Amino acid sequence: MLEEYETVSFGGRRRAMRTTDRPTEDRDTARVRRSRLSPERERELYEAVLELLGEVGYDGLTMDAVAARTRSSKATLYRQWKGKPQLVATALRHTKPVLLEGIDTGSLRGDLREIVRCSEQAHERDSGLMRGLAHASHDNPDLHEALRELLIYPEIDALNVLLRRAVDRGEIAPDRPALNYVVHMVCGAFIARPLVEGRQPDQTYLLEYIDAVILPALGAA
Repeated sequence: MLEEYETVSFGGRRRAMRTTDRPTEDRDTARVRRSRLSPERERELYEAVLELLGEVGYDGLTMDAVAARTRSSKATLYRQWKGKPQLVATALRHTKPVLLEGIDTGSLRGDLREIVRCSEQAHERDSGLMRGLAHASHDNPDLHEALRELLIYPEIDALNVLLRRAVDRGEIAPDRPALNYVVHMVCGAFIARPLVEGRQPDQTYLLEYIDAVILPALGAA
């Protein structure tokens, strides 16, 4: 059983957090309490946001355009989300085909391979959007913060839970130094290949990367 408090690693940065009181859960719960939108309606809004992002980019996206595309009022949009940065980050997270929280194959290797398998269908769309958003975030602190808080940190939280299960199963030693750098290794898989080879990381590459880099570093090969 997990202790009431655990240490969570954010890409090498660590902080104590109650397992029953995660910020991502608080944010989601608060949003649900004030939401009057059905899950289907939210999904429709998120898909429209991503369509507009693909058409006009982040700088060209406006809440007016989202309202018009989805036949919503701006008041509704601002009631649900503070503004454009929060709406965009939330749309990216909630249109992912599978969230990491839903993956549990019983082994670390199986979990990592399942992440790759489930993510492949959205990679082409998301990689282009994320490249554009990464560029836009350099000049937009609000977007940068929204992406971290609403998209990146929840994914890191979920990855740490996945790793904690592997530790509990005895697959990884709890003091393994590479545990603090798993996020960096995962990011490296997506960043290095385009820079070094001029090619995007496909499923074959990512599965080989798991076996050749991540698992050996964790002592779980």
